Amino acid sequence: MGVVLPLVEAAVHWPARGGLLGLDLGTKTIGVAASDPDRRLATGVETVARSTFTKDAARILALATERGTVGFVLGLPINMDGSEGPRAQSTRAFARNFARLTELPIALWDERLSTAAVERGLIEADMRRDRRAEVIDQHAAMFILQGALDRLAVLKRE
Repeated sequence: MGVVLPLVEAAVHWPARGGLLGLDLGTKTIGVAASDPDRRLATGVETVARSTFTKDAARILALATERGTVGFVLGLPINMDGSEGPRAQSTRAFARNFARLTELPIALWDERLSTAAVERGLIEADMRRDRRAEVIDQHAAMFILQGALDRLAVLKRE
């Protein structure tokens, strides 16, 4: 069984090199992003349409295997005042259940404003509303993962 920890604590369980998968858990979809093995850059992978937990987890684990992933970063939707609402509780439940299916460490990363920031960027890029809807979760996963990668890079330098 894998561990579920805050980012900084989870990072010590990952090998020095190896890609991470970032996940943005929505109610209808799961945005998936991946990092390079040196953990410098997050890129979009796919948007998984939510089905059952078992099917969703199987698809994510298949992506992790294909990419030789060494860990996961899940966006934790914390409220602006720092409290956790139903979405954060749902994410923690997903992480606990997912940890039973993999030995890979799972990090939780504060994703406040990620979807809003991504949507603003897509609007500024003049992307059509229907196209934004197709890619928003994948981009949110990239935003979450890139934020975590940037935080880890700062920790390395300290």
